Amino acid sequence: MVKIYGTLGPACNDEKLLKEMFKAGMHGVRLNLSHSMLEDNESLIYIVKSAARQCGITPEILVDLQGPELRIGTLDSDIDLLEDSEFILGKGGIPLDGKILCELKKDMEILLDDGKIKAHILANNGDRVTARVDRGGTLRSRKSIAVKEVEIRMDALTGSDIVNIKEAVRLGITGIMQPFVRGKEDVLTLRDVLQREGGASIEIFAKIENRRGIDKLDEIIEVSDEVIIARGDLGNAVPLWELPGVQKRIAEKCRLSNRRFMVVTQMLSSMEKNPVPTRAEVSDIFNAVLDGAASVMVTGETAIGNYPVEVISYMKKTVASAENF
Repeated sequence: MVKIYGTLGPACNDEKLLKEMFKAGMHGVRLNLSHSMLEDNESLIYIVKSAARQCGITPEILVDLQGPELRIGTLDSDIDLLEDSEFILGKGGIPLDGKILCELKKDMEILLDDGKIKAHILANNGDRVTARVDRGGTLRSRKSIAVKEVEIRMDALTGSDIVNIKEAVRLGITGIMQPFVRGKEDVLTLRDVLQREGGASIEIFAKIENRRGIDKLDEIIEVSDEVIIARGDLGNAVPLWELPGVQKRIAEKCRLSNRRFMVVTQMLSSMEKNPVPTRAEVSDIFNAVLDGAASVMVTGETAIGNYPVEVISYMKKTVASAENF
């Protein structure tokens, strides 16, 4: 049975809605901790459990750690970055970790918010970087930043991650989604912390989101409970037209190793605003199941979309059709 996960967010953080989503076929939920701490969401966890219990379901609850993903800092307000305009990263501008800032060199290309915004570096004077926008958009706090020409080493787990892991054990979280896994060492670091904190039974879902993860896939598969084909950042790490092939190769390796895998990102993204998905989207879900996916997940579709219950319903019907096929 292929499991279906929705992502928690303002569009569905309501017990009645969650109950309808569980009735429609949802098996579990994801809580993204990139913008908040787990302890701040304790009441929401209880709401999820209550909604599921009313449907006779013991829900799987996954928390998505911050991990080594590169992100900008917190903004006072959203920033509109217009094409051909210039902006500042670092001192006096958009906050950015010094480890990232020092690696930015003239003419480097950077991608912001999962590639929605593209820019290139004009100058770096040490604590202040000037960049020009090539593809504009609205930038919000704590959004991702990817630098194509260089790998910036960050710790596998942040201090906030350690705190959240302790809370995950206390709150009965069933799975940890580990972002930007670069090799088995990252997974083993997380597993050591889980065991130390009494959470040995919590499963590790290793997210493949960069080229290092692709290159080290075999060893990551060995030490993970489930592999996640995270197509958002993975689509920044490889050319988009190569992404389907990368997905197929990861799926094949997981099948051959008898390791579960999950497919995520933009599976029903049009349903953030529309009550009916596109033909391409249902084909995407159908093919993920035929490739052997153990689970599929939606993100913004349920977190901020207008039709969270309908999203789960379409996903459930498509999964069932693929399973019957």
